[in-house]
Amino acid sequence: MRDFRTEDGTRLAYRDEGAGMALLALAGLTRDGHDFDYLSHHLPGDVRLIRLDSRGRGASDWTGAESYTVAQEARDVLALLDHLELPQVAVIGSSRGGLLGMMLAATAPGRLSGLCLNDVGPVLERAGLERIGQYIGLRPTVPTLAEVADRMATAMPGFAHVPPARWAEEAVRHYLQDPDGVGLPYDPALRQAFEVAMAAPPVDLWPLFDACAGLPLALIRGANSDVLSAATAAEMRRRRPDMIFAEVPDRGHIPFLDEPAALACISAWLDRLRAR
Repeated sequence: MRDFRTEDGTRLAYRDEGAGMALLALAGLTRDGHDFDYLSHHLPGDVRLIRLDSRGRGASDWTGAESYTVAQEARDVLALLDHLELPQVAVIGSSRGGLLGMMLAATAPGRLSGLCLNDVGPVLERAGLERIGQYIGLRPTVPTLAEVADRMATAMPGFAHVPPARWAEEAVRHYLQDPDGVGLPYDPALRQAFEVAMAAPPVDLWPLFDACAGLPLALIRGANSDVLSAATAAEMRRRRPDMIFAEVPDRGHIPFLDEPAALACISAWLDRLRAR
């Protein structure tokens, strides 16, 4: 794990592994670089995987609810690229990370060579967001990670045929065992930032998606997702008929990214990046 400091002094942590084509992985709202642990084992040898823990998540500094915005986090991504002296990267973004990728396409298009979106688009279904709002920032009521894993099968709607061993891996990646029970690997103040965003008037995000014009684009959707609807995915494909697309069966929000359909989509997208 490495780190650097942004202009406001925030220390951000990141992982930088491999050599070759730079692939920046941006995680979900309460997630960190561990979101891409499963994918990392399947990437070809010519890919350099860089995983950022956004502010307030993982090993990065907690900086308070007001700083947990898509705009600020996108600026942090640019600061990381500057730190690494990378003029351009491809981005794979899960959920919140995909929003950051679209924001970068709109505000710093020269820094992106391509974008792969994992179960996210310019329309986020309110029901799915409200479900997320029920647990964000709240410590689990059970005392052990093993009990968290036992409950995940019912707590994660849309997921089927997931072996218990995978839920045990997920519990370790997304929660902490501490002396007081099960803790969170992120700032609980993310809940306040989320509530502010939910209370704000809706924002049209289609211009961010349309700003991806000209970029090699891929979309992975969980077939049972309650955040990215089939209708939104269909409209994204209509606007970008060249977009590589995969729908992952038995998955809700968000696919793990080591499913065969997801891996095939990512592989085809990487091939398109190499051909540019």
